[in-house]
Amino acid sequence: MEQTHTSTARITGIFRYPIKGLTPEPLPHAELHAGQTLRSDRRYAIENGPSGFDPSAPTWLAKPHFLMLQRDEWLAPLRAHFDDDSHVLTLRRDGAMVAQGDLETSEGRAAIERYFADTHASQIKGPPKVLASPGHSFSDVARKVVSIINLASLRAIETMVQAPVHPLRFRANLYVEGWPAWHEASLLDQTIAIGSARAKVVKRITRCAAVNVDPDTGVRDLMVPQLLMQRFGNNECGIYAEIITDGSAAVGDTIAAEQPTLV
Repeated sequence: MEQTHTSTARITGIFRYPIKGLTPEPLPHAELHAGQTLRSDRRYAIENGPSGFDPSAPTWLAKPHFLMLQRDEWLAPLRAHFDDDSHVLTLRRDGAMVAQGDLETSEGRAAIERYFADTHASQIKGPPKVLASPGHSFSDVARKVVSIINLASLRAIETMVQAPVHPLRFRANLYVEGWPAWHEASLLDQTIAIGSARAKVVKRITRCAAVNVDPDTGVRDLMVPQLLMQRFGNNECGIYAEIITDGSAAVGDTIAAEQPTLV
């Protein structure tokens, strides 16, 4: 028995989100490791009032404990950049730097926390605190996954809402072109090749109100989950895949379901 690749698509964009709720960073390529996220994806979160998170014994917490676009659309115009080597997070608004700090030092974390406490006191529920724990990812789901969005499905949504839909509303790790609209939903429990890595599709993504927020302006101007529910009886768009074999992926690489064929 051998493996043959079917339903091939192409990766058009790779993104990571070092700080949960803040802006993405585009990557030309990414190393993919079994059981892991993209490097530094959701490595940090900003606690929105006491959550009970214990860095010495990290457990998954639902996103309402943190700053997030589902509720905090004012985050969208804030531009974040994280440097892996120095661990420095730089925040800019309208092109001007508003905060900077090394997130692996107490002083650096305090600088970021001070910005949110001083600038957005009326918009947060309690003292902001930068959270992290080695190896922990503040994902929307408890397992470490990569998220995948089919651009044809987004075009179908544009037809439904009769307006342009910025792909980054969906905060995916991988954007792909070449599948028919909604094809990704049929891949649940299947093994897929992502570049030279392999992954298992473990869950369809349930969309929240974060996708209603324009990622450039922060304006909440669409009602995507509601329209999906009305049209399909669910508010799903995209899939989560768990890496099962190490490899790498780059923009332009293929992504395809693997199906066994008898020979």
